[in-house]
Amino acid sequence: MDKRKKYLIGLDTETCNGFCVDGKMDLTQSLVYDIGWAVVDKKGNVFLTRSFVVAEIFIDMKDVMASAYYAKKIPQYWEDLKSGKRELKTWSNIVRQLRADMKEYNIEVVFAHNASFDYRALNNTQRYITKSKYRFTLPYGCQVWDTLKMARQVYGSMPTYQRFCEENGYMTKHKTPRCRFTAEILWRFLSGDNDFEESHTGLEDVLIEKEILAGCFRQHKHCVCGLWDNVTMTHHTKDLRTINKEFMTEWLDNYGTDEQKNVYHNLDGFHTRRRWFIKEFVTML
Repeated sequence: MDKRKKYLIGLDTETCNGFCVDGKMDLTQSLVYDIGWAVVDKKGNVFLTRSFVVAEIFIDMKDVMASAYYAKKIPQYWEDLKSGKRELKTWSNIVRQLRADMKEYNIEVVFAHNASFDYRALNNTQRYITKSKYRFTLPYGCQVWDTLKMARQVYGSMPTYQRFCEENGYMTKHKTPRCRFTAEILWRFLSGDNDFEESHTGLEDVLIEKEILAGCFRQHKHCVCGLWDNVTMTHHTKDLRTINKEFMTEWLDNYGTDEQKNVYHNLDGFHTRRRWFIKEFVTML
């Protein structure tokens, strides 16, 4: 390992839908059954890969697994486990391995495509399995980057990408159509393989997303990488002065459960809400 290099971890999760609320599956409560990550640099070089199936979800919650969007892939997971392509481990061992890899490679940044989904799913799973004894999966001070956000800024301004999406029907259905930025479409553009289909398995998707990251850096364009507005903001912000009303409202809208939102709005006064928010979300674990 070259300690002069700046390493990052690309991470992807596959989830099942978690909990039924009022007869509908609540996608904000998704639980992870497949997690993969790769240690990479900004050029897309790969130094380590991991692929795990979460025992508590995949084995112990078969009824919930049946609700997974890609449940048809379950037989393939059994084949992958038999062949050694993936490992079946408990959640605590997976988190322990993730943190050990981050420590070994001195990693401060974890990235994902549509990172808010993966970040929420990681924390949902951590809280569900530990009964909220531990609330966050990533270690204190870790930055979370979103390649979806980066791609919108970098490729969204490129006439060639605009033309690619228009010619291939990769546009939204808005009144004024806009380019779509799924990992699959971006890789089709970058690779020139317009028949490519995303695997929708953790590690394999990471190996696409790290190319999206590398592609953004190759363009040498300024872009905000962080999941939140400030690239230096961490998921446990160190500067508590940044926690104002707008910050708390946006955080709850994106990551809070319905119960947390109700608690917050039923509290009286900014300072009371702020103390509750810091205790609920910012406490170092």
